[in-house]
Amino acid sequence: MDGKKIKVSCFNCGQTNYYPENAGDKKVICGRCHSPLPRPGDVLEVDPVQALSLISRSSLPVLADFYSYNCGPCLMMAPLLERLARRRAGELMVIKIDVDKYPEMAAQLGIQAVPTFIVFHKNAERGRVSGAMPETDLALWVAKLA
Repeated sequence: MDGKKIKVSCFNCGQTNYYPENAGDKKVICGRCHSPLPRPGDVLEVDPVQALSLISRSSLPVLADFYSYNCGPCLMMAPLLERLARRRAGELMVIKIDVDKYPEMAAQLGIQAVPTFIVFHKNAERGRVSGAMPETDLALWVAKLA
């Protein structure tokens, strides 16, 4: 596989890997632990274990979206996050955590409203904001922190 390679962090061990841009549907695995890698530019629906692994181990900044399927503003923000994830592929990991499915994680992180967005980098919270916002505002807020 020749061509451009994009940085992506492994869910399992947090290792930064280079994902071939032209991998198509081929399975790409982590060079350290051999777990399947997420495709760069995807918004990743994760469980608390995967989220905490990325937050604590990823060398790439992680944008976490805490949301609910019953939340209109959350649903409105979904396509904006997808576009942001594609534009920032290789620079940022974008994850989603369902607060209805994982209320213990939301409580642990003090999530009181949805949507809430938190940028983490090197196991530290860099910033948080709640509520829907225009795409440009979201992109600028993330760029300032990640």
